[in-house]
Amino acid sequence: MWLQPDENLLKNAFKLWVTEEDNEYFVLQRRRGYGEGGGGLTGLLVGTLDTVLDSTSKVAPYRILHHTPDSQVYWTIACGVTKEEIVQHWDWLQQNIMRTLSVFDSSEDITSFVQGKIRGLIAEEGKSSLVQEEDPEKFREALLRFEKWFELPPKEKLVTYYSCSYWRGKVPCQGWLYLSTNFLCFYSYLLGAEVKLIISWDEIWRLEKTSNVILTESIHVLAHGEDHYFSMLMHLNETFVIMEQLADYSIKRLFDKEAFQREPALSDPMQITKRGLEAHAKSEQFRTFFRLPKEENLLEVHESFLWVPFSHFNTLGKICLSENYLCFASQDGSQCHVIIPMREVINVEKSDSSSRALTVCVRGKKALRFAEVRDYQRLANTIRSKCGISASPQHSASSDAIRGACQSLINHFEDNPEDVTLMVGQKDSSKAVSTEALMTVFHPQDVENLDPKMLKEKMKEQSWNIHFSEYGRGTSMFFTRKTRDLIVRGVPEALRGELWMLFSGAVNDMATHPGYYTDLVEQSLGTSTLATDEIERDLHRSLPEHPAFQSDTGISALRRVLTAYAYRNPKIGYCQAMNILTSVLLLYAKEEEAFWLLVAVCERMLPDYFNRRIIGALVDQAVFEDLIRENLPQLVDHMTDLSFFSSVSLSWFLTLFISVLPIESAVNVVDCFFYDGIKAILQLGLAVLDYNMEALISCQDDAEAVTILNKFFDSVTNKDSPLPPTVQQASVSNNDKTSHFNVDISELIKEAYEKYGNIRSEEVESSRKRNKLYVIQTLEDTTKQNVIRVVTNEVRFSPLHLDKLYNLFKRQHFLCCYWAMKSPALLHHDPSLAYLEQYQLGFQQFSMLFSLLEPWAFCNPKSTLSLWIFRLIDENQDGLVNFKEFCCALDTLYSGSFTNKLKFLFKLHLPPAFTGSPLHVKEQRIQHFTPVPEDSSHLSRLAAFDLPEDGVIRKSPERGRGKVDLQAYLKQWQNEILKKEETIKDLPRINQTQFIQFSKTLYNIFHGDPEEESLYQAVAHVTSLLLRMEEVGRRLHESSSPPESTKPANTAAAESSTPEASTTPENSDTSSSCNRRDAGPDLTEMDWSFSFEQVLASLLNEPTIVRFFERPVDIQTKLGQAKVAQLKLKANK
Repeated sequence: MWLQPDENLLKNAFKLWVTEEDNEYFVLQRRRGYGEGGGGLTGLLVGTLDTVLDSTSKVAPYRILHHTPDSQVYWTIACGVTKEEIVQHWDWLQQNIMRTLSVFDSSEDITSFVQGKIRGLIAEEGKSSLVQEEDPEKFREALLRFEKWFELPPKEKLVTYYSCSYWRGKVPCQGWLYLSTNFLCFYSYLLGAEVKLIISWDEIWRLEKTSNVILTESIHVLAHGEDHYFSMLMHLNETFVIMEQLADYSIKRLFDKEAFQREPALSDPMQITKRGLEAHAKSEQFRTFFRLPKEENLLEVHESFLWVPFSHFNTLGKICLSENYLCFASQDGSQCHVIIPMREVINVEKSDSSSRALTVCVRGKKALRFAEVRDYQRLANTIRSKCGISASPQHSASSDAIRGACQSLINHFEDNPEDVTLMVGQKDSSKAVSTEALMTVFHPQDVENLDPKMLKEKMKEQSWNIHFSEYGRGTSMFFTRKTRDLIVRGVPEALRGELWMLFSGAVNDMATHPGYYTDLVEQSLGTSTLATDEIERDLHRSLPEHPAFQSDTGISALRRVLTAYAYRNPKIGYCQAMNILTSVLLLYAKEEEAFWLLVAVCERMLPDYFNRRIIGALVDQAVFEDLIRENLPQLVDHMTDLSFFSSVSLSWFLTLFISVLPIESAVNVVDCFFYDGIKAILQLGLAVLDYNMEALISCQDDAEAVTILNKFFDSVTNKDSPLPPTVQQASVSNNDKTSHFNVDISELIKEAYEKYGNIRSEEVESSRKRNKLYVIQTLEDTTKQNVIRVVTNEVRFSPLHLDKLYNLFKRQHFLCCYWAMKSPALLHHDPSLAYLEQYQLGFQQFSMLFSLLEPWAFCNPKSTLSLWIFRLIDENQDGLVNFKEFCCALDTLYSGSFTNKLKFLFKLHLPPAFTGSPLHVKEQRIQHFTPVPEDSSHLSRLAAFDLPEDGVIRKSPERGRGKVDLQAYLKQWQNEILKKEETIKDLPRINQTQFIQFSKTLYNIFHGDPEEESLYQAVAHVTSLLLRMEEVGRRLHESSSPPESTKPANTAAAESSTPEASTTPENSDTSSSCNRRDAGPDLTEMDWSFSFEQVLASLLNEPTIVRFFERPVDIQTKLGQAKVAQLKLKANK
């Protein structure tokens, strides 16, 4: 690797370098301790220095120095990991530089020329490299060490690296921590003791910052049941954040199959950079805080003051700019933020340079003035360009005139909702779509009704109208502490739908997708999928007590919204609890609004909640447990196992308390959720437990605790609810209410905010990321245990060996996904399938893993034997092999009897495994498994467009759009139950071509064995014996056959069975092809074949062969070697 010329005053400082070659202008040196001899004690010291220190001269074992005869100064211009690499650089210098240097007169000119040439080479390399790092030279050195020490595939992208200590027990090892796209790596070399650690991000269970007496502050990583601690980091927080981001990126890419199409910095795993990860994290935080669509990315951040008209002062904060939104959030504790969609901006004005201010005018007669913006002119131009506004000539007006115009606009807030363009550009809705909230249809407010509850409702509305007049209304409203206070007190029934849309960000989704829902309803109408079946089943279970869902109006609206969403997002489709949530949304929002609210909840506010594994809900339960430990220590002391609260609280999170609280109380919780997100649900959960603390501590078992909580929820009321009794849910314990006090929901929510309002959203998100790793790995471990339990009954492997085999099988799947964003192998993982089918390997993946584990080293990844074995064990011929099929094949080869092993090899040369003569086997060597014509009859019924890009038949279509063939599953299950064990008499006879290939396979298996010669002779003897038996049988039964025709056939078969015919899979193709051409006419005339009993009986008479196949295999060693070689095989591919 060429290096920026670096000055060295001493050529052989401390005698650490040995000169290998030199000439008048260049010196090639090798570092002591590398290469021949190792260097003894000096080598150990040098190795230790190379690991601990970070200097160009102490990185690579080889280097080239430039010097001139009359100077004592040397310049480092190149380094190399291997001698071949450095010699290549040396030869280039001899051929391209040495001849030119003789024309220069002075040493300074020579040095200047060499330095310029080297810098030019580095610049040329940099053009083809996409690496954007702060210190490219230093990063190149680290990359060199990373590649040398860990021998990962060249595609693996190093993101960053840090110096740190790794603790092995109580002893720290000083070394280097390398963080790449797919792996966490550590290397240390101290006085001959080498420590090397490679952990893939998808294997990590826990990642957290910890501290104890010995380690003041460290990073704890739990993987494969082992704890790893890293300390002495100069930038511990930065290191942890990057590790957290890489782990999260890996989980999303490999488990969630997210493609990051809208984020170019993360769309290619081979081009991930530290800067790209940081930008992604900031954009994610930006979207979460302001509730913006997933398409938005943070582009610019500017510090500024915003003039707040209702407080009459400037608040300090930051302007955040994305493609379609201008947002501001205060930083002075006022908790004020505002979101301005670019579509709402009508003008941008700049004042004079003294105040560095700009004014953004939006629809609704409102203007926002930002002052002390450092780069205000560029910001104003950027906003104008995004809004399509041309520069106004008024920008040159005096600052006083501008300030006066702005102040008049700012003070002119009118309570006029019609001026607020809340829904922009809507298409005319279809007549089938409801345009009114169900609550206005089934419970219209009586204006003349002046009972106390209605009066209080009117007072609430008046409070909100005053709030709107001061803080604005619609998309560009100011969000402040006062807004939250009004939310806690309760939202008026008439404003609930509007405010839910605003707080959730659904208002922006709907405004930017006019007519989308109507089109979706029309497209999804009449579709029949698994999701629609489930929706129909649950329609009448959604708030059945409410009049709106006792009529066709409500049921039809609910059906349309759920079906449209399942059609929009087939990855989620439909899950239970979505019907309950959507029912409540339809009560207070129009049908199209309810759809976009559902989108906001499922895709932004409650990510990963609504799928078969409800990962998001399980993650938030873990967050809830952490908060209980932190805030309710008294309860923790009494109930050490907090899993009870996880099981009880699942419905709280999935339905936002709707399923446990009366509807009139639950909607107040939903109000808080749309404003504060999951934080509001966590706070309320803590308040519920705190309220019932004494009763829970005194209960004797879980059943009693459940009863206590159920009674509490039944007692929660909403004394301010204006809904009539027919709409309110009847409490289960109405008869018992006299013996149990009531709790008002507003008081409960207020108490939750007062006691636990200090929980920060940032802490919740961080805890979510931390716990998501543990939840996913727990689910994966459950899958593994279930698979092992099923497979244990079929094989003779011990549970420990099956555990290691499963880890290798699963890792092989991910190895094919690490370096490609849209790898077809990702489709082979489907958590919605049965445990055994969740991880499956295609041909390419299978062949690489099987070559590492098969016991006789006869099958390399590119051989046709791999393809035949794959076809043989792929029982349902779908182009995928599951763990059970894989283990059963290995079990036969490892632990099966001589007869079973021979039967496996025999079947390997029969259809569907072996599909033709060796002339065609080269055509069967494929990169991705695609069934060849000979055995593709099961595909002929499918149209070309039914097959995915990897050639694999999908067993489980996406849940939203496909329909599972349950009859096929039942038939397959019945066949498995009725399937009888295959006997040797059931096997068909093997013909000439198959038998010749069978003989070649035996030779390949025996190749390299200590008894190779004896084994070859035994095979030749068996082959001759079988041919003679066939000849005798033919003479007895076919005396009319011409006797001369048998000789060529026998001769051809015997010749093809000699050891020289084929000793490797590669030779077998060539030799067998020649034999086919030479003896083809004779073989076709003959029709001889052998039964398995004949082959078995003949081979049993050869003790050498029997002894070979009955030789035990050290499974433990084989698994250990496979684990080490798995990554290297991928690297050397």
